[in-house]
Amino acid sequence: MTTLEFKPKLFSTLKNYSRKQFTTDLLAGIIVGIVALPLAIAFGIASGVTPEKGIITAIVAGLMVSLFGGSKVQIGGPTGAFIIIIYGIIQQYGFEGLTIATLMAGVFLILFGILHLGTIIKYIPYPIVVGFTSGIALTIFTTQIKDLLGLTMTQVPSDFIEKWIAYIGSFSTIDWWSAGVGVGSVAVIALWPKISRRSAVGKLPGSLIAIIVMTIAALLLKHYMGVTSVETIGDRFSISSQLPGAQVPELTWKVVKGLVSPAITIAILGAIESLLSATVADGVIGDRHHSNTELIAQGFANLASPIFGGIPATGAIARTMTNINNGGRTPVAGIIHAAVLLLIFLFLMPLAQYIPMACLAGVLVIVSYNMSGWRSFTSIMKNPKSDIIVLWVTFLLTVIFDLTIAIEVGLICACLLFMRRMAETTDVKVISDEIDPAEEDSDFQMGNLEHLTIPEGVEVYEINGPYFFGAGNKFEEIMGALRHQRPKVRIIRMRKVPFVDSTGIHNLTNLCLMSQQEGIQVVLSGVNPTVQAVLHKAGFDTMLGEDNICSHINIALDRARQLV
Repeated sequence: MTTLEFKPKLFSTLKNYSRKQFTTDLLAGIIVGIVALPLAIAFGIASGVTPEKGIITAIVAGLMVSLFGGSKVQIGGPTGAFIIIIYGIIQQYGFEGLTIATLMAGVFLILFGILHLGTIIKYIPYPIVVGFTSGIALTIFTTQIKDLLGLTMTQVPSDFIEKWIAYIGSFSTIDWWSAGVGVGSVAVIALWPKISRRSAVGKLPGSLIAIIVMTIAALLLKHYMGVTSVETIGDRFSISSQLPGAQVPELTWKVVKGLVSPAITIAILGAIESLLSATVADGVIGDRHHSNTELIAQGFANLASPIFGGIPATGAIARTMTNINNGGRTPVAGIIHAAVLLLIFLFLMPLAQYIPMACLAGVLVIVSYNMSGWRSFTSIMKNPKSDIIVLWVTFLLTVIFDLTIAIEVGLICACLLFMRRMAETTDVKVISDEIDPAEEDSDFQMGNLEHLTIPEGVEVYEINGPYFFGAGNKFEEIMGALRHQRPKVRIIRMRKVPFVDSTGIHNLTNLCLMSQQEGIQVVLSGVNPTVQAVLHKAGFDTMLGEDNICSHINIALDRARQLV
């Protein structure tokens, strides 16, 4: 029976907690909270919701992940990977549909953890992860062009190609003041690490510095130069600093059934990103996270966030690394990060209305660049063709269609290519004259050398590798090529067959029955105990006779001589 694996790191780390550790966790939590602020606002707006919903998500989900997570340093919250999914769900089902899909994703994540799927999710092929991550990055970049350049457009198409056609047609409407703010924000964020390397403010994130500088610049332009074309958050949204009450949407079977696919996409993406973040963190701090506990915590976070008006959340690699780099070593730092965001939300949120939209677009341009993983993308291009195919299929489907289709088709392609690769590892060869003792094990070489000669009227087939559907087809091809030969005995060597599946059993059964109809006796050789148990259940003992299932090629050849 599967036991529940739920071991939050918070409780184990508090046993030997010290004042010194609290001091470092406090500093790390404050810095991570400041880093998370502009990202939460930007992710909320880019996802098609109000900026406060992004911050609420960071507060609620960040708190749940730190309280119940399986990693010491994981920071949870909204991430760029969810932007496209969230935007698409809102467009199709509305915000209430997003709320229900997020709740369902939370349930799925908890089930993933209970069913111990934490380790299995890690085995999703790397080209798929890179493909949809790069695709999401390009899509995020594309969605920010309008605000980055201040384009005047009545409506932005949702389709990737149509969006760029519309952008090109609207380039004549560029607002150069907004474009200056946007490009300036990108420059500040990109250059800030070099500028601040030796200064006291070096720990502050470039995104926050860009927001402060460009907000002040936009206010100065408006009040002293009369420039009113730079759109701000307050021009588009009404800002509220009031905490929303808990609300559970009305659930109907029809709505739930229609949202299963996007909910599973949210759950799978959240699981992949959170476990990837936790794994990266383990390598830095020398710890080992509890993957199934982490999935359950992510489930709690995605149950709590929508109840308070938030959006989907997961582990955030950039914020987690910021936490580590500033001394955070326990979940207390994550709890403090959530508290800092709460205080900012309650007392400073009205100031967010002055932030230029072009500045937030610049922040997301940098986020999309960091997400793109172009170095990983180009390195995979040097790998086998199967990896390249999976990479490009996932990437293009993510960009042109949506992430749900990309993950589904990417996984199918990866599975098919993996099965093909596995089939290629299995080799079937025919031995008609002699068996080379140099290729045999020591037990065989100690035997009588006359056994090396294959008697007349006997054919030996050797299977090297797993005997499943791919190998079965190879066997049938070889048998078809040798159909004109009619030996009296066929020996099938299975010493290098680690397992056999139902298709392999079916093919082997057909081979034995076909041989019997032709008056040919089949003898199995070198069957390991695991495979023999499977064959026994399938009735091969009765079909061939126990004397014709031999443990070694010497015994099989002796048996063949008797039959001949």
